[in-house]
Amino acid sequence: MTDQIATTPLRVARPRRRFWLPLYSWLLIGYLVLPIGAMVLFSFNRVLTGLPQVSFQWNGFTTQWYQQWSQVPGLTAAFWLSLRLALVAALISTVLGTMLALSLVRYSPREFRGKSFVNQTLFMNIAAPEIVMGASLLGLFATLNVARGFTTLLLTHVAFSIAYVAVTVRARLSGFDRTLEEAAGDLGSSPFTTFRLVTLPLIMPGVLAGGLMAFALSLDDFVASNFVSGSTLPFPVWVYGATRVGIPPQVFVLGTVIFSLGLACAALSVLLSRRSAN
Repeated sequence: MTDQIATTPLRVARPRRRFWLPLYSWLLIGYLVLPIGAMVLFSFNRVLTGLPQVSFQWNGFTTQWYQQWSQVPGLTAAFWLSLRLALVAALISTVLGTMLALSLVRYSPREFRGKSFVNQTLFMNIAAPEIVMGASLLGLFATLNVARGFTTLLLTHVAFSIAYVAVTVRARLSGFDRTLEEAAGDLGSSPFTTFRLVTLPLIMPGVLAGGLMAFALSLDDFVASNFVSGSTLPFPVWVYGATRVGIPPQVFVLGTVIFSLGLACAALSVLLSRRSAN
């Protein structure tokens, strides 16, 4: 009897597949993608009224608005302004946020006085409502008599993007193996060369993720930009002003272009992450 029990193969119970988990995931994804899909769809919608405005009644397929994407006064200038602003803000935020993340991870509280205060400030920056940041920065610029325009927009976007970059890069640095840097130093490598050839390539996925997040936040921001833009209107602020008289279909065209750029950047980030993992 004992031998029979010993030779009987054990049956491992397989976990039951719960159908509602995939269903919930797909419903959530559909909820998030549905507005974007509607924007892309109605960017090809024909307009039958005299004044070209967005219509949510399907009137027929057309590529007219893609051919006339630059014929709305002020819209094209606002679009290119937002792209330039997002690129510059993402570049500055990525450099400063990466340096801050390295400092927070590499140095102890004794070596980095005020480290806990900086940590709390980062999370306060992320948690604070944008209207608070926009109003406070507007008061600061008015006190310093700084004219509102591209400079104030850039300073504002860098201010709220640094925290996101720092948190993202710090997460990448949490499992970093310092012995690789020590080995490079033992082989005669200078600190800068070690950072350029060893540290930076290993944390590059986190740096790219933080940079892409800063770019997306800058391109998407409306609340803080509305406070500090002045007469220099980025794309979200221009669209908000256009809602009072009617949104031209070209807004959906440029929104589709921005969404396509975001998809391309996300795909590039995933590709680079897989290559670095291999």
